[in-house]
Amino acid sequence: MNDVPLGILFGILFVLIILSAFFSSSETSMLSVNKYRLQHLVKSRHRAATRVSKLLQRPDRLIGVILIGNNFVNILASAIATIIAVRLYGDAGVAIATGLLTLVILIFAEVTPKTMAALHPERIAFPASFFLAFLLKLLYPLVALVNLISNAILRLFGVHPSQSNDKLGTEELRSIVNEASGLIPAAHQEMLLSILDLEQVSVEDIMVPRNEVVGIDIEDSIEEIINQICQSRHTRMPVYNGEINKVIGILHARHAAVFLRDPAPSKAALLKVTREPYFIPDSTSINTVLLNFQNEHQAMGLVVDEYGDIQGIATLEDVLGEIVGEFAQASQDEEEDIIAQDDGSFRIDGSTHIREINKALDWFLPTDGPKTLNGLIIETLEFIPEHLSSLQVSDYLIEIQKIEDKVVKYAKLRKKHDI
Repeated sequence: MNDVPLGILFGILFVLIILSAFFSSSETSMLSVNKYRLQHLVKSRHRAATRVSKLLQRPDRLIGVILIGNNFVNILASAIATIIAVRLYGDAGVAIATGLLTLVILIFAEVTPKTMAALHPERIAFPASFFLAFLLKLLYPLVALVNLISNAILRLFGVHPSQSNDKLGTEELRSIVNEASGLIPAAHQEMLLSILDLEQVSVEDIMVPRNEVVGIDIEDSIEEIINQICQSRHTRMPVYNGEINKVIGILHARHAAVFLRDPAPSKAALLKVTREPYFIPDSTSINTVLLNFQNEHQAMGLVVDEYGDIQGIATLEDVLGEIVGEFAQASQDEEEDIIAQDDGSFRIDGSTHIREINKALDWFLPTDGPKTLNGLIIETLEFIPEHLSSLQVSDYLIEIQKIEDKVVKYAKLRKKHDI
């Protein structure tokens, strides 16, 4: 080696530093590549992506071949640099070579290439995969030996190389959707976030409470029943005997039309066109409700508590509305549930669900107790208000504006710091 001209030695050293930069950037790019985009490209039959995916299936082998190559070229570069320095500066050249080579490798073979690979992983990983795949086949016996020893050491610490933690949980998916605000429309983003919340929302959160359920009492006269059917705006109505807990069946609008065309409509004819009621436990998640609606070919269910008492009704439209938002705006002659006031407060119907208020106003009223604003007020006061009064819940001020039949009909709400 002492007979080799310095020019050739410098050339070899330059090539070795380039190779070191290649291995460093390959390692960072391979481990930084977006695995979900990679899977999409693999399904699109992208050749380079397919090669990268195969290499990443065994990360121990990939890291093994990269580090074998990187350490080999770095050690060889150190030896070449030492020879050059000794020939130029004598014995003092060893220290000079060590210091200069460390600085050169750190800047040009580590920090710079790894930073570039981290910023543009696909641009580096795809072309590098061809050479790495070839090198893995060439050095497979050595790589296998190194992995065998390394994996044995890992098992001593209870680590299994075959284990992978690539799966994302709900919160990780939520973070991804939130960070993708510039890549997907806001409406789609909100819909995806709503889907992630399905398991956390029970049917009790979206149901129409029993005091607002419009149904047909079979004990009414046939004239009253016919008049109620004609004036109803609902597609489906429960039919009950005396009280809502004694439900007989569900009447659909198209079956009601058949009943109304009967020359001599009777209660027996009405019961004949009703369908068997479908019941839903009040603790059921709306994700399960949606699946059950699909499997049972249902579009409305009666929500019951642990004692079998009916608490309200839930429809397919209610469930889908939780995902995509309300299907239709309230008509102009219909009063809205949440109305903004000139002073910055909001006039809210007492029957409005707390989740709807939080979603509409981006508030954080407690949802772990009562489901409606009226329920929240009564629970906080610990009595049914008989007079107009005010109270505070968390950081929100509530002013009761109307009480009717022992129920808060309307209240004015505002954030405490908005005063």
